[in-house]
Amino acid sequence: MSLPLSIQDLHKTYAGSEHPVFDGFSLEVEAGALCAVMGPSGVGKTTLLNCIAGLDHWEGGSIRVGGAALAPSDRTAMSLHRRANIGLAFQQPHLLPEFTLEENLALPLMLDGGPDASQKAWIRDLLTVVGLADLVERFPNQLSGGQAARGGLARALVRRPALWLLDEPTGNLDPQTAEEVFGFLLRLHDELKPTTLLVTHNPELAARCGRIVHLS
Repeated sequence: MSLPLSIQDLHKTYAGSEHPVFDGFSLEVEAGALCAVMGPSGVGKTTLLNCIAGLDHWEGGSIRVGGAALAPSDRTAMSLHRRANIGLAFQQPHLLPEFTLEENLALPLMLDGGPDASQKAWIRDLLTVVGLADLVERFPNQLSGGQAARGGLARALVRRPALWLLDEPTGNLDPQTAEEVFGFLLRLHDELKPTTLLVTHNPELAARCGRIVHLS
């Protein structure tokens, strides 16, 4: 299930900074869209994702997911929002080294007492889609950079989130591997249709998304 994202008149300033990160920023993203977010370093791309995920607060304006307004001052509500709606993937996949690839994907499901048999099958399905079905018992240090990146993408979808927030998931890879990982990203988005914001500095990858938002 995907949900629309609505940001209205967002205001955000970090403590001690003279200039705001956002000063009346607004954005509408329709449900199921794949939207690239571009802009120079330090402009607020990661901050935007963190606000949407409820990992950061803001001083004014609203963020709505599926019509429901987020409450940045309510930590419990933000935690529940992330669990229910958000899948996050980063430039570094942050797979936990003491767990196998399959166990890394299972960890988010343990919050709800899983994984049960159907969820274990879903994990295997996801790993098959990203070409890692034969590597489920490997530990992160036994994976290449591209394999770990694909595992991070799959883990970000294991809870079937409505929003997929991707912060430079191919930024740490060589061009050929980045292209390979991006191909799997497109396939996952096409099959599952989460509303997706993809932060990238790569204009060629951004051009293959349905929409590009430039922050300046």
